[in-house]
Amino acid sequence: MDIDGFRAELETRLIIEKEYIIQELSSIDDYQEKLELLGKFNEKYKELIRRIANEDGIDLNAPYQTENPLRFENLTYEQIILGKTMGIYDKLVDELYEEITQI
Repeated sequence: MDIDGFRAELETRLIIEKEYIIQELSSIDDYQEKLELLGKFNEKYKELIRRIANEDGIDLNAPYQTENPLRFENLTYEQIILGKTMGIYDKLVDELYEEITQI
């Protein structure tokens, strides 16, 4: 499994999802509803991880295979992917929050 390729694909798709949510902001007047879009983005993040893993034939629950078994002992592919992609999610959700609070 190429984690860097997975990460790049996830980032591309998350940027697209963020743009869709930003477009949706203009049709929402209630501030609380706008904030709820952050939860929607979080769900998209998890959904995209599942979708990309499925497309690549990755079992997220399977133990992560590495050349050095002690380095990531007992971690699943899902845990590794979440750890390697959380920075992308954090950056994009911060940008989305800025958009929400500026409107």
